[in-house]
Amino acid sequence: MNEFDAAILGIVQGLTEFLPVSSSGHLELGKAILGDNSIPSESLMFTVVLHAATALSTIVVFRKDIVEILSGLFSFKWNDETQFSLKIILSMIPATLIGLFFEDELESLFGGNILLVGFMLIITALLLWLADRAKFTGKPVSYKNAFVIGVSQAIALLPGISRSGATISTSVLLGNDKSKAARFSFLMVVPLILGKIAKDILSGDLAESTTETSILVIGFIAAFIAGIVACTWMITLVKKSKLSYFAIYCFVVGIIAIIFGYAN
Repeated sequence: MNEFDAAILGIVQGLTEFLPVSSSGHLELGKAILGDNSIPSESLMFTVVLHAATALSTIVVFRKDIVEILSGLFSFKWNDETQFSLKIILSMIPATLIGLFFEDELESLFGGNILLVGFMLIITALLLWLADRAKFTGKPVSYKNAFVIGVSQAIALLPGISRSGATISTSVLLGNDKSKAARFSFLMVVPLILGKIAKDILSGDLAESTTETSILVIGFIAAFIAGIVACTWMITLVKKSKLSYFAIYCFVVGIIAIIFGYAN
């Protein structure tokens, strides 16, 4: 991997982490197109850096919300902020359990499985199409909703299923307010990303990486800037019910990926 490839993959990660088109699926497609032959330790280090960048971009975009949530939480009162934090924790349970007990099985699905990515992108397209036609979306996210949305996030660990697409679509289909659905979707992933980064660092696997610092820095900057743009844009799009455009995109890319997968 060179600096140009790092910048391209960083932009892809930053955009697709927030746009409902599957960051994991697009990274797999991007690596296949660019011919990335990184050894596992190098690929892991680069992936960790990109996820750190998108987590930081989320924190920047929602900095006021995060400050309010933390302020309310540490007031040690049963307020809206405390309840929101509990809902975030509840939503993390399914993905955390899957990540802990099925990590090896999940990792085996990555590494150029373009056919799987194609079929999962089509499922993402269907979810977005259904969500775009949902009506009466005005309810706040309940505890039950939070857990169901968390199940969607766990399913989105599969390459090709968009995390933001699955969680926002599920929330909207449950009748939640669209802007609140987007806010909950983006904030709920930050603790998971930070937890995964901490786990990878503590495991010692990153110590084996020989990835050049310049590649990591360029990838981080590209993902961070693209993430801020995509996160802000996505909030506006959800409010205006423009998810069908992404549904069409995911369907087309999914078909192309399936054809590419069969051809190779």
